[in-house]
Amino acid sequence: MRTHLVLLATPIILAACEADTGPAADGPDIVTETIGDTTVVRTVSGSVWDARATLVPEISVGEVDGAEEYLFGGISSIAVNDDWDLYVLDGQAQHVRVFDSAGVYVETLGRRGEGPGEFGYAEAIALLPDGRLVVRDSRNQRISVFGPGPGETSHWGFDSGNSGSNYPLHTDVHGRTYLNTRDLSRTDWAMHIIVIGPDGTHLDTLPEPSSPLELPMLTAEHAAEWGTSSSSAHIPFGPVFQWTVHPSGHFISGLPSEYRINVPRDDGVLGIERTATPAPIHDEERAQARERVVRSMRNTDPDWSWTGPPIPEHKPFYQGLLAGRNGRIWARLVTEAHPVENENHDPENPRSEPVTWEESLRYDVFEPDGTYLGVVAPPDAFMPFVQPVFDGDHVWAVTRDELGVQRVVRFRIDVGGG
Repeated sequence: MRTHLVLLATPIILAACEADTGPAADGPDIVTETIGDTTVVRTVSGSVWDARATLVPEISVGEVDGAEEYLFGGISSIAVNDDWDLYVLDGQAQHVRVFDSAGVYVETLGRRGEGPGEFGYAEAIALLPDGRLVVRDSRNQRISVFGPGPGETSHWGFDSGNSGSNYPLHTDVHGRTYLNTRDLSRTDWAMHIIVIGPDGTHLDTLPEPSSPLELPMLTAEHAAEWGTSSSSAHIPFGPVFQWTVHPSGHFISGLPSEYRINVPRDDGVLGIERTATPAPIHDEERAQARERVVRSMRNTDPDWSWTGPPIPEHKPFYQGLLAGRNGRIWARLVTEAHPVENENHDPENPRSEPVTWEESLRYDVFEPDGTYLGVVAPPDAFMPFVQPVFDGDHVWAVTRDELGVQRVVRFRIDVGGG
């Protein structure tokens, strides 16, 4: 691994720094720059793996038919402990099933209801360092806690105005739980984060991390006799601010108009950067996205025309940030799309589009110190919207086959194997 250490006094020098962009023969070419308490680790070229990595399945939990314990109605969230025991929240059944590291069923936790250990509407799960399972239940407005001993249950209340959320539930190495919910004291119902201590104490309420740059929006209004209706939309392919909770308890974040991920640490901030080419937007893809927005806006204002900023020339670099149990950082990339014929296209329906645009799923992976390991290409059945669990060179994820059957698969990262 080739590393250049550059100590800088001002951001102006940082902006002027030039780096060799040639291929690295012995690993990634990395430039490290320090300004005050901020350290920027920029991968100019290459990677540790030096080849694309794939995911090889090791254990699969879930069946088409058979014992009820292995049949899933709709998986909402998964969690894994230090022993690789698997916890699966079935949102349809409203309970959590536990499987050992070999995929063998162990027990079921919770059920529908309002009593101890019961769920009104369980949405997400996570594990605390002492092994306790925490479950966010928006309908009962509480966190249900299972363990640490067999049969032990308790709960921690929170005020969300009975507002549900599809956010994951996060915990950190200090035993804190991070709960995303709506701030009902604000007229815009902005999201905020409730931080709960290991004993259920409400430690803090934080605003959701956001970008200092205001993203441009398209708006439409229509004045009627009894009031004004309005609608708004983001610019297609515009960068959307991303963030998540790191196991350390810090929030990692980034605005993917540039390839940078900010990782706060106890001793400062780590900026992870990578020299990369953003995915292009095809002309037909851009035109279809534009037409979709125009059609939506004209539902509000029939005379609406595009007067806002243009659609970008290229896509953002990434569309999601995730943190592994071991501190690795995974960036879900935005990739070049390809057209796929819509078999259900209805020419008589103006909302029915003849083609859809599909992207390949890819992740960039970084060590906690910012070292770029490389890119991972998951299989087609991999479902990114149920947040996977990453732990070193293993990944647990929900898959869906051609029959719609869901499973939880433990994968091993295989470098250069396919």
